[in-house]
Amino acid sequence: MANRTPVLYLSHGAPPLADDATWTRQLAQWSADLAKPRAILVVSAHWEEAPLTLGATTTVPLVYDFWGFPERYYQVKYAAPGAPELAAQVRKLLHSTETPVHDAPDRGLDHGAYVPLVEMFPDADVPVLQISMPSLDPRALYDLGRKLAPLRDEGVLIIGSGFFTHNLRAMQEVNGSNGTPPGWSAEFDHWGEEVLRDRDLDALLDFQHKAPAAAMAHPRIEHFAPLFVSLGASSAEGEGRTVIDGFWHGLAKRSLEFS
Repeated sequence: MANRTPVLYLSHGAPPLADDATWTRQLAQWSADLAKPRAILVVSAHWEEAPLTLGATTTVPLVYDFWGFPERYYQVKYAAPGAPELAAQVRKLLHSTETPVHDAPDRGLDHGAYVPLVEMFPDADVPVLQISMPSLDPRALYDLGRKLAPLRDEGVLIIGSGFFTHNLRAMQEVNGSNGTPPGWSAEFDHWGEEVLRDRDLDALLDFQHKAPAAAMAHPRIEHFAPLFVSLGASSAEGEGRTVIDGFWHGLAKRSLEFS
């Protein structure tokens, strides 16, 4: 058990993350401190589909699921190998009459997956599989993570990719990670730090009622939801530690590693 691959929850940022020297350095250092995984399984805030669906298992074009950015962001490539063996393992772990598993063979990695991976694994030499979030229910996603946990014994790095606070309408124009965040973002981030440190799973699963400023921090919860997959995939006694913190244009970029 001591050699299990860790589980990550990361705040993935938008395409301009590539221009943030501090954040890209933090992501690169994080991956350098990890053993190279056999494969990567990503659950991104940007793919909700039920039943649970497996993305492409071959190298296909990326999904540029954002609008209004300079053209150079649409020219980014990340030709990671597909992961058909991992897809077969996921299907075996999850498939039942109650939980069918579908396939989307042409569905490439969206920016919630490839934006951080470009910084963390720039050689694009680790097979990557993305799966959809079939629900936004925290308990259902936690249970999904528990079913995926055995993959960690096979060298698979499970990544939940979201944003620790995410309210684009209230997003502030501040100086990168050094600006003063709005109160709602700072309050939610501080609460999250405390309950994660205490492994208060009940509070986390009921964060919409327990967390301060929850409705402001997450008007819609899809960017917090991948955290529950990561929590489920981590062992019950697994320690979680913050690897990256701070704020980006007022949004908390807290990112965590679970043993």
